[in-house]
Amino acid sequence: MERRRYRILISGGGTGGHIFPALSIANALKRRLDADILFVGAENRMEMEKVPAAGYPIKGLPVAGFDRKRLWRNFGVLLKLRRSLGMARRIVRDFKPDIAIGVGGYCSGPTLKAAQKAGVPTLLQEQNSYAGVTNKLLARRAEKICVAYDGMDRFFPADRIIKTGNPVRKALTERARERHEARACFGLNTERPTLLVIGGSLGALTVNESMEAALGRLVDSGMQVIWQTGKNFGDRGLKAAKGLRGVVVTPFITDMASAYAAADLVVSRAGAGSISELELLGKPCVLVPSPNVAEDHQTKNAMALVERGAAVLVTDAEARERLADTVVSLMADEGRRAAMATAISALAMPDSDELIADEVEKIIKSKK
Repeated sequence: MERRRYRILISGGGTGGHIFPALSIANALKRRLDADILFVGAENRMEMEKVPAAGYPIKGLPVAGFDRKRLWRNFGVLLKLRRSLGMARRIVRDFKPDIAIGVGGYCSGPTLKAAQKAGVPTLLQEQNSYAGVTNKLLARRAEKICVAYDGMDRFFPADRIIKTGNPVRKALTERARERHEARACFGLNTERPTLLVIGGSLGALTVNESMEAALGRLVDSGMQVIWQTGKNFGDRGLKAAKGLRGVVVTPFITDMASAYAAADLVVSRAGAGSISELELLGKPCVLVPSPNVAEDHQTKNAMALVERGAAVLVTDAEARERLADTVVSLMADEGRRAAMATAISALAMPDSDELIADEVEKIIKSKK
């Protein structure tokens, strides 16, 4: 009798920090297993575009995040959660997965809860140094929890934890360029020190406004700037750069491999995905954690690097006053940047996608 193909359900999304790792895991599984892979995401979030573009089918749930500031709005959120649980149960029943993988995001909760109730083995990927509420609840019945930081037995059963790191887009290493060549790709001087500022697909308002105010000073100090503003900053970045030489302003960077390669220093939020990319590429960085995240996990992510001399932290509240000074000081101190690059490289975990795929394969084959 011919064995049916494995069926793998992957749920999560909302931000690139969840979607790109999910796609990396899917690609690793596709390379080694004869499997049908189905994604479950949140309606109207970026996974509904990115996942099909990568060649995978996806189903959307109407789930949304809780509003911690305006509690009266959560009645509608609870109704959406109830609908999402019912839809997730139907997806699990119809798809009949051999395993369900949760990578975080609004939709992973109802999807993996439905899978666990149906007796489907589950694997969690916790990207942050401080575990989210959903993953802490799901961990009780998960087969394995793949983590990127030490000390995660504070949140999860120690015997089910495996440290794998966070998967990073293969294109960042496969398309790597020499620094001079990368700068030329952006039309920049190949010899001048270069700052890369990244604030995510939507844009980090505090980082953007700090750059808007300080851009002339940064250029006057001798550096070039590649500034990714995100889509919500409009044309303010372009206006700030008007008349300045050596500044590239764009809402979105398609070729992140070249952007990283061009940079001597990076300013970034402290999402788990961004930090994993910086570790893998060995980039000295200034981290400005977002204050608008659950359990202030970005600050905790950043501190895991700061305590090892691998990054500098500037709080969101201090960024408008301190970010420019910090960048100018670091760009002038080549020795410190070199030490930071060595320290952050030591934290990298290459091939995280393959390590997670190893665990997935062990689980589904053990159940046969």
